[in-house]
Amino acid sequence: MLFNRRFPGDRMTPFVWKRLLRAVNFKPNPNKWSTKWTVGRRSVSSSKRDHEQSSYQQHSGQQQQQHHQQNQQSKGKFVRIKKKWSWKAGAGWTILSVLDWWLLAAGGWLTWRGVFLRWTPLGICMVAAAQWHLHNRELDRKGLPRTATPWQMNMYCSLPLRLMSRCWGWLADCRVPMPARPLVYGLYSTAFGVNIEEAATTDLKNYRSLAEFFTRSLKEDVRYIDPEGCIVSPCDGRVLHFGTATNCQIEQVKGISYSLEAFFGPPTWCNEQCPTFADKLKKKSPDNVLYQCIIYLAPGDYHRFHSPTVWKPELRRHFSGELLSVSPKIAKWMPGLFCLNERALYVGKWMHGFFSFTAVGATNVGSVQIYMDEKLKTNKWVGLEVGTHRPEYDELSLPSDTFLEKGELLGQFKMGSTVVLIFEAPRDFQFSLQPGQVVKLGQRLGCVGSKEDLTDDPNKIRKIIETL
Repeated sequence: MLFNRRFPGDRMTPFVWKRLLRAVNFKPNPNKWSTKWTVGRRSVSSSKRDHEQSSYQQHSGQQQQQHHQQNQQSKGKFVRIKKKWSWKAGAGWTILSVLDWWLLAAGGWLTWRGVFLRWTPLGICMVAAAQWHLHNRELDRKGLPRTATPWQMNMYCSLPLRLMSRCWGWLADCRVPMPARPLVYGLYSTAFGVNIEEAATTDLKNYRSLAEFFTRSLKEDVRYIDPEGCIVSPCDGRVLHFGTATNCQIEQVKGISYSLEAFFGPPTWCNEQCPTFADKLKKKSPDNVLYQCIIYLAPGDYHRFHSPTVWKPELRRHFSGELLSVSPKIAKWMPGLFCLNERALYVGKWMHGFFSFTAVGATNVGSVQIYMDEKLKTNKWVGLEVGTHRPEYDELSLPSDTFLEKGELLGQFKMGSTVVLIFEAPRDFQFSLQPGQVVKLGQRLGCVGSKEDLTDDPNKIRKIIETL
């Protein structure tokens, strides 16, 4: 009897059934339950079930519309690209999500404008890097040093280095406030190893600008001029290379050479009947040998240079070329570097024959000042034209009574650069140097055999020079 009893709910009206469902509150929980479920009894008719499903779909549609409005109101670039993913999806789906985010966040890379303006430079850089790698690998296979190709040299020369050097020169000449001078000059001294105790003025506040600090003078007793050396170092620096210069191609560093004729220009001051350019430069004897010595001045070195021996300069040539870096790394990488850069070349003679002194400009070192030559103007503005190697030069004949004594102050660089000495001497001339050696002003570079120099009698040396 009890089991056959009918419950009143079997005959519930639709209104009572709705109130019961609303009281029980059968709503889906997305964190725990599936989004697809049904609640009902067998006795519930299909019309009621359809009504419930339609009400649920309407409710979920309202939630999606509210969620869309919140996304539209929120700020930010990446909110619109919101993607639903799970840690359970695995590393593959995570990587794909990151790639999708990157591509969408970059924006415009797959458009025509993006292809021409964004991918093209990247492709050019990749092709250039590949060619650079293949060129270096080919040089390594042949056992040759890694040097620049012609297109790499043209790219390097196309940089606005002259404009940058002029801007740096203007900045270096600007007045530094006195309270900031110890800090600025102290940081520079620490970075480049400047020994301020050797300077004539040790008080950093007395230097008006960076240019004055670069070209500071030294105390009289901190450099010793060797009286017995035939040739002494004209400056502080590091020896890049030294040796003979008997061929048309001579070494600027070990394994890297430059043209002697391109460096000097036409030898209008010497005998044109000689077979080689090196023989044309000789003034005293064809049995003599041409020697060279290259000294690099680092940014922390003493930036003034002096006369390396007793000699008579007769001609000055100013080559207005490029302002490439002359650091040892660039000198090992770019052949003919000294023939490309701006340089002030002084040609003359000393007691053993031909003698030349060349001050080579470099990046941020376009200004080269020679005290005896006030007409020399370097680092001139040549416009926006870049990448052109101008072989032109201006020439000036110096007074016939011009003589320079050993250790006499000759000029100065703004920042650091390079001095190149090319001279004639007998075959028994010997250098007193080691490759890469750091030298100081007045230190002996070499001498002829065991003979002592005749610097104790300058008048006699001048007479010997005049007879050449």
